[in-house]
Amino acid sequence: MTALELLRPDHAPALLAFERRNRAYFAASVPDRGDAYFEEFDQRLSALLAEQAAGMHHFHVLTDGDGRVLGRVNLVDVADGSAELGYRIARHAAGQGLATLGVRQVCVLAARRYGLTTLRARTTVDNAGSRAVLARAGFEETDTLVLMEKPGLRFTLDLARAPL
Repeated sequence: MTALELLRPDHAPALLAFERRNRAYFAASVPDRGDAYFEEFDQRLSALLAEQAAGMHHFHVLTDGDGRVLGRVNLVDVADGSAELGYRIARHAAGQGLATLGVRQVCVLAARRYGLTTLRARTTVDNAGSRAVLARAGFEETDTLVLMEKPGLRFTLDLARAPL
């Protein structure tokens, strides 16, 4: 059974394995995290968890019944009732509705637990899967930008109007 969990220190081994296994897959659609991310993973995770404890971010993992990380759904840069949504799903788990499930669950948490009113997201125009996930979650396209030297789109979700 898939579960969405707030990121904890004990997720570290499974999260690192997830990031390593999917590094090349993710780099095809988002900037690569770089070697330093993997070399300094424990220190970086500790810093992120401290920022999460301070309310700056809300990091989540989607796990399977064996505790393996299947994906991440994060709210970053929390301020003034809003946050930026980001997500990634393992290659072997893509196309099974997990991104939509995770994003919808995080939207509910954003409104009901974290007290947020607006979420922002962005993706490249050519990332049809991500655009579909955002549309299914109720996000509306608001603007254009350039991401990874490609045309991109910004999206917004008004949580007060969203069907949560």
